[in-house]
This record gives sequence, C-alpha cells and structure tokens, in this order.
Amino acid sequence: MASSRMIHRTEQQRKEHPPALKSPIFCAPGAHSTGRSHLSPVPVSTMKFKDLQLNPLILKALATQGYEAPSPIQEKAIPPALEGRDLVAVAQTGTGKTAAFALPTLQWLYDNPRPSSKTKKKAIRCLVLSPTRELAAQIKDGFSAYGSGMEFRCQVIFGGVNQNPQVRKLKQGVDVLVATPGRLLDLIEQGHVPLRGVEVLVLDEADRMLDMGFIHDVKKIMERLPKDKQTLLFSATMPEDITQLAKRFLNKPIRIEVTPPATTVEKIAQSLFHVDKANKRKLLLHLMKDADVSRALVFSRTKHGANRIAEQLEKAGITAAAIHGNKSQGARERALQRFKKGTLRVLVATDIAARGIDVEGVSHVIQLDLPEVPEQYVHRIGRTARAGASGVAWAFCSVDQLGLLKNIERTIKMDIEVVDDHPFPATDTPDDVAQEQSSNRNPRSRPRTKRPAKRRGGGGQGGNRSKGSISRSGRSNSDRRKSGQANSARRTKKPSGGGRRNKR
Repeated sequence: MASSRMIHRTEQQRKEHPPALKSPIFCAPGAHSTGRSHLSPVPVSTMKFKDLQLNPLILKALATQGYEAPSPIQEKAIPPALEGRDLVAVAQTGTGKTAAFALPTLQWLYDNPRPSSKTKKKAIRCLVLSPTRELAAQIKDGFSAYGSGMEFRCQVIFGGVNQNPQVRKLKQGVDVLVATPGRLLDLIEQGHVPLRGVEVLVLDEADRMLDMGFIHDVKKIMERLPKDKQTLLFSATMPEDITQLAKRFLNKPIRIEVTPPATTVEKIAQSLFHVDKANKRKLLLHLMKDADVSRALVFSRTKHGANRIAEQLEKAGITAAAIHGNKSQGARERALQRFKKGTLRVLVATDIAARGIDVEGVSHVIQLDLPEVPEQYVHRIGRTARAGASGVAWAFCSVDQLGLLKNIERTIKMDIEVVDDHPFPATDTPDDVAQEQSSNRNPRSRPRTKRPAKRRGGGGQGGNRSKGSISRSGRSNSDRRKSGQANSARRTKKPSGGGRRNKR
C-alpha cells in the first residue's frame, strides 16, 4: 500500500511540482559513482536544483547559500522523496545528505499546510533522528537555512542539558523535530512528545546509531509512530541490523547508493606513520610545526586520551580543545564554534563526538589511534576535502595496531603511503607487545621488588621501639605504658562501702 503522502498529492500539486522520475539518474545503484565520496566543483551531471521542480522559496534560499547544482545523493534522493516513496540511501558523511531529506520535507510542509484544528496545530509533522547532539544541531540549522523563506517551526532536543526549555517549545507546537533517540524516548515516556501526527520520519546516520547502542531506542520510537507515514533512511554503511530494520518498518523502499561503502576520497592525500605508542603525542607535536596544518581534527580512541592530547598541545602553545561525551553541551558547542571560526587550531575528538562535525576548511585529519572498525577510517578522513576541496589525512600506527591497518587497507582496497622520514620511527616489535600484554594479564609474572628487611629496634615503623622512642601520637612509649596501667587500675577498683549503691 502506498503512503498517504503519495496518494494525497492533488493533481494541481503534481502539475506544479512534477517528481522528475524520468531523469536518467535512476539507473542501477552506483552507475554514476565517481569513486569519490564528496561532491566535485564540477557536477557529475548538468542537472540544477531548478530541474528538480522545487518550490521557488526553497530555490531562493539555496541560491542565497550559494548552491546551484545538487550533489549525487541529492540528485538521486530528492525525486522519489518528493513522490512520497520510502527511501534507503547509502552515502558517506559529507555528501549532502541533510539537504537530500530536508528539501523534499520542506516542500511537503509547504504544499500541505497544517489543519486549523487546535490539536493538530501542535502535532509534530516531521521527526528526524540523529545519533549525536552536534549532528542534530547541524540538521536543525540546515532546515532553518533551506526553509528561511517559509513559515515553519523547527526544534532540536538532545540530552546533556535541562529538558524544561525543550518541553516548553514542544508545547508551543513544532513542525520539524530533530532529536537524539535517548532524550526523545525519555520525553515520550513522560508524555511530552505527541507522535500521532508524524507524516515523515528521517533516520540519519542509521549505522552510527547502531554502533552507539541506540538501535533498540530507535525501534521503540518507530513502533509508536503512525504506520501511514514516509520513512527516509540514510546510512554510510548497511550492516545486517540496519537492513532488517528497513525490512520491518519501511514500505517497499527505493534503494539508492552514490558510492560503494568504504570508498575514500581521491582528493585526500593519505599518509601512514609507524610509531611506538609512547611516542605518538611527540610525533603529533613535531608535525604541528608545519604551518600548513591550519585547522586539524585529531581523533583519539578514548575520552581521557583526548583530554591529555589537548592539554599537551596547549602547553606547547597550540590552541586546542577536546570534545567527547563527558564534556558539557556548552563546552562542546564553544569548542566547535571556535574551531569553525578558526580561533582554535586543533579539535581533539572521539568518534562519537565527531559525528556531525561539518566544518569547511579542515586541512588535516590526524588519527592517533586506528579505529577498530575499518569503515570508520573512511568516516574520519571524510572530515577533510569536503565540497570538492583537497585535504590531508595522517594515521599513526603502533606495532599492536598492524592487524587493524591490514583490515583497513583491505577494506579501502589500497595501500596507504608510508612516511619513514620522521624523528620517532617505530622500534617496538610484536614480541615486545606480546610480552607486555602477557605481563598485564598475569601480574604474577612481573618481577618482584625485594622489600627492605624490618628494622630491629629504633624508631622505624613496625620495629620494636626503644624505651624512650616517640610514637605517631607524639607520646613516648613510657607515657603510654603508665597511662595503660592507670586505666587498668581504675577498671579493677571495687566500689567502697560508702558508695551510692549501699546508700540505696
């Protein structure tokens, strides 16, 4: 059964905004792939946004933003989305996915105004689920920019901040709600988020929500939504759990794919540095002496590691800040804004916090630790060379990560160029790592340090103190013995006959 969005389009609307489904872009998935994950300055085809029959208000907003031609994912996703079809789109980070779902959604809102009913005036019409706070805020900004000439209300909600301001705005009525799954489900269970009026659902970065453990929350939310809606699912990869999610909740979706998963960007110069784990931060400081490293995004495997890297860079006179899940929302936003403005040279991030960082002009992406998941390597380096620009990606590999490197190179189908000319070449061997890991697993195998013998006599702790020695309390041993004898005498002394008990 087709969705109501496709059925309820009037003939007049079809004449004004034809779906352009006969465009040659609808061929086999990947037919227009260029082997790159980002848009080149020269469009793959000659199509313009106006050819997609978008509303003039949207076209004007796009022109104001400087956009004329759609990226490959936008070119393929917008026409079926305008037609009301469910969609599964496989595209990497930085390919323009936000506009791919925001533009058709805004057009739907414009073509179908809210009913006059007071209840429906406050109903949420479009729900966008995002894995991170940063990405959610970015999506909200995208809707606001693309719909700047339209009257609609967009709100973003996420955890880590007080929920009361968010609840107040929800009560005023929201057309487009962008949310992270955890906070949204919490507010749903409190009764603050009515979902019965949702007409469009967007799942952005679905694979990342799976990696972060949000997939069960996403399922709970989707089970509460109306069945008669349009669903647009965007993901950089398609693991089996996401495939099963699409089969369960989407209605005969069209699948599009602009580049094969794990395809790296041609305009990124990738380099690999073999270095011992203990020297990674030293190598980073050495490389930061290069003036060409104007705006660098550094990836750390752990939150604690991100803090240490940022602190060491600051001590070296390099402006740096760390963002991760333990940072407050205000601190994360301030660091991101400084990075965007160029007043912060280095932003150190974990994978989760970095999702949604969309900053133009990132000159270098530096990975101090290789990721456990090979596809994550592609996501990381995709933070540079955005919108057709060039970029540099450096990866540090210690001997214990050689297996991860092998998996990454097998996935991206290329060998990363190795840089040997640096002051901290790797000296550790696999045997050294195996011995260290074995020692960590079995503490008894570590060599024991011989303890000094106990001192006999004198004032040493644990030894026999001499008669005149002084204890920790400051009292001599002789004083302590006298006090003990006095206390013992008082305990054993019997009451005299003239005591109070006899008088009773």
